[in-house]
Amino acid sequence: MKYICKVVAFAVFGLILAGCNGTPMKSQHYDSSQYTVLGHSEASATGLMLLGVIPIRQNTRFVRAQNAAIKAKGGDAMINTQVQEKWFWAWILSGYTTKISGDVIKLKTAQQ
Repeated sequence: MKYICKVVAFAVFGLILAGCNGTPMKSQHYDSSQYTVLGHSEASATGLMLLGVIPIRQNTRFVRAQNAAIKAKGGDAMINTQVQEKWFWAWILSGYTTKISGDVIKLKTAQQ
């Protein structure tokens, strides 16, 4: 019985660790001669925590919001980026909404 409890505890611990990884946001520095500003854009993405421990699209919300803001203007990256977060709570889950805003840029190619 002790062996089964140890195996179950190890499996639960492994699942918790597997859910605790995130995706980093793209963060590069560009010289103003490397890009053209397309305009201001913003987007948001929401992630949930079910029962306070099970992440549902939680760890990728920053990157999803940033990619949506860039795609909305047809650009390659963002500068002057601002991040805002809001959260909500319900009995069995919590939600976190990340809003990314900034100037979308189009990178110049080496041939131009």
